[in-house]
Amino acid sequence: MASTTFFSTLLKRALQKTPPPAAASLRSIATSLFSNPRNSSSSSSSSGPPTRSFTFSFEPEPEPARYEDLRDRIFWLRKRSATAALERWVGEGRKVSQSVLRDIAKELVRSQRYKHALEILTWMESQGNFQITSRDHATRLDLIIKVHGLSDAEAYFEKLPGSASQKAASFPLLHSYVKDRDLEKAEALMLRLHNSALAVDPHLFNEMMKLYMATGQFRKVLDVIRHMKLSNVPLNVLSYNLWMGATAEVSGVSSVETVHKEMETDKNIEVGWSSYCTLANIYTKAGLVDKAFGALNVAEKKISLRKRLAYSFIMTKYAALQDRDGVLRLWESSKKVPERITCQNYMSVMLCLIKIGAIEDAERIFREWESSCRKYDVRVSNVLLGAYMRNGWMEKAESLHRHTLERGAIPNYKTWEILMEGWVKKGEMDRAVDAMRRGFSMLEGCIWRPPSEIVMAIAKHFEDQSSAEDMRRYVQVLQNLGLMNLGLYKSFLRTHINARRELPDIINMVESDKIELDEEARALIQCVFEPQNIDL
Repeated sequence: MASTTFFSTLLKRALQKTPPPAAASLRSIATSLFSNPRNSSSSSSSSGPPTRSFTFSFEPEPEPARYEDLRDRIFWLRKRSATAALERWVGEGRKVSQSVLRDIAKELVRSQRYKHALEILTWMESQGNFQITSRDHATRLDLIIKVHGLSDAEAYFEKLPGSASQKAASFPLLHSYVKDRDLEKAEALMLRLHNSALAVDPHLFNEMMKLYMATGQFRKVLDVIRHMKLSNVPLNVLSYNLWMGATAEVSGVSSVETVHKEMETDKNIEVGWSSYCTLANIYTKAGLVDKAFGALNVAEKKISLRKRLAYSFIMTKYAALQDRDGVLRLWESSKKVPERITCQNYMSVMLCLIKIGAIEDAERIFREWESSCRKYDVRVSNVLLGAYMRNGWMEKAESLHRHTLERGAIPNYKTWEILMEGWVKKGEMDRAVDAMRRGFSMLEGCIWRPPSEIVMAIAKHFEDQSSAEDMRRYVQVLQNLGLMNLGLYKSFLRTHINARRELPDIINMVESDKIELDEEARALIQCVFEPQNIDL
């Protein structure tokens, strides 16, 4: 099997100096609705009486306005085609430059509007009068993966002209294989690149090492390092960090320190804060607390005053050591960085403090954020909301929720998930059902799945209430999300039995969801065909 022999085979070839042989996703969005014509109100606040109206509503996109700037015209689009917008622009006799198109595509990617970015690059490549670079090909392949999936990206990769484009596009393709933990495809691609003499920089090898680390194949990471050295592929900082991580699993701390010393003597490497954080993490796992603190102390000294990322990263390491003072010291030091402190920065330090139980410090930093925020980002308050819920402080959670609504926050699916879980634990099932409805109503813009135990708890609530209609609407949504399982079907069946309601289409439903029935489920199905004969 390729996944067990690839790098070891290459090592043998390199040592023998023999030439190598020739080379040989699905998004579910809820479309069914909870609906209850008796109650259609939907307030953004959950502090009032819960509603049982389960509906989605999507506003139609208005007709496009006239924009004199191509960027504005494309960014105004929501679901309409960017290709059509470009064709109209050119049809109006306007010119468009390749650099402008690239800039718009980059900005769209930053905004996660991958479909429109892909349409721009596809249109640009189809025109024939633009000079398409290898980077353009790589970017387009990455967008194809995001929009259409791997199979389309693989087909595009096979049609790429020239080795330069294949080399550039191989990285996003390999990265996708690594993300999917597809060892067979990843190793096949690496073998192909090796045989074409295209595997010559550390980035591809780093991806393979990430894959081996993720799948627990630590010795293969060491094989990759040996292969890189024999093939004169330079190691970069990430290569060394991955090497240290794998060595810790295979040989222990002393061997890690040997790797670290080699890194320090490598003239092509500037050992920075990330490597000392890696070392600190290894020491922490080994219980060598003093050494971990020593490594973090060095990491702090290597932080750049121009970038804030390092501060947040090192804070997480201090949190792992339960060091409140270290977290707060890094937070205060990070304020010297000239960059604006983002919501993500506030969330990071709050999460660290909550992890070590310093809730009051997290609350103080939350108030600090509130006093300076330009726009109320509910993700920040969700961090504190989640901490309250996990500690069983639902009164504080509800108070915070009301406060955020007063400040103009717009709850997102995570807000409702947190409240839903808290209300289930508190036994306030009507409010939990309402929170789930509100979470489902946001599925047009994101992929969200409520926790399975909460899904089951709400089903049990409908079962206890013998609410057959509510349960059926609930199940319709769960089916569209691919969340139905045997336990939910049993609850569904018991609900209809309790309500003395038949389910004539139950067999088709079960077969459609590919549910394997047990004896209890078969008996329940038999009951729902003749509920009037059941002695309840």
